Amino acid sequence: MGLRFKIVSLFLFCGFLHSQQDSLTTNEYITTFPSKISTRISLVNTSNSFILNDVANNAKYELKPNVREYLGFSVLFRSIEIDYGFSPQIFNANKDNDNSRLFNLNFRMFMGQWMQTIDLYNQKGFYFSSNDQRVNLSGVKTFKIGGSTSYIFNKNFSFRAIGFQNEWQTKSAGSFVPSIYYYYTKYHLTLEDIDEKAHSYDIALGPSYYYNFCLNRNFIFSLGAHAGVGLNHSSNLGEGDFTSILYDFSGRAVVGYNSDTFFAGINSNIILLEHKIDASTVQDDTIPFLEFYIGYRFNAPKKWVKFADDFNKKYGL
Repeated sequence: MGLRFKIVSLFLFCGFLHSQQDSLTTNEYITTFPSKISTRISLVNTSNSFILNDVANNAKYELKPNVREYLGFSVLFRSIEIDYGFSPQIFNANKDNDNSRLFNLNFRMFMGQWMQTIDLYNQKGFYFSSNDQRVNLSGVKTFKIGGSTSYIFNKNFSFRAIGFQNEWQTKSAGSFVPSIYYYYTKYHLTLEDIDEKAHSYDIALGPSYYYNFCLNRNFIFSLGAHAGVGLNHSSNLGEGDFTSILYDFSGRAVVGYNSDTFFAGINSNIILLEHKIDASTVQDDTIPFLEFYIGYRFNAPKKWVKFADDFNKKYGL
């Protein structure tokens, strides 16, 4: 079974004090939808997988989770999003995945030009592969929590337009976005009389750049990439405790359609953390994310809009 929940911070109330219109053009670059409730259904493929490259012995080992695809349903008003997902067994990627589990939590907060993300992946049930040999490991569990802190330099660039669809980029714009990434990962193996745990700590800093291309009033194409460098500290993954240089890469590509009521798109993102776990073994820690979504907006109750406006005015947001 797979579950996924998403929370979007209350700081997204900022800037929506005058919101009695269905949509509001804040400037020539960005349009918001402060009086709309957005509903969305999506098909998501995501996981946290690991590849070990033994350079000394010219060997490669893969540890990948069983459950990877789920259906997601979400309701979003201004800053609050409720998002639920589950993994139907009818999907080919989810077949023969008994006793497997995926719990995925995403949190994103905007405060001015700062953006904070938090990701959590709790997985059970993997398969181990090497040299065309595949072994199911139902007793393997991984837990990852972390995220990033970023600063968006260009106020005319909308990250919300490619992440939440409660804004829309109406004129092409891009932004330099320096970011710091940090993750903690715990590995737990239980197999017959074996019960072992290992840990990994990551931190990296580097530049990012994102650009939203407005193909016309309704379509955008967005690209972005990040590259960083930092440190990793691992325990019990290789030859005991080991600290090495960490290389951090991520990329995002989005194609989206938008109108006042209907929106749809494809959202793809990948994060790669590469480091050594001992003198001769390199580990790739990968988090891919692919989403196909369609959604519909309708007018929010006037009481909801009034409450949000009063909240902004009271706290000076």
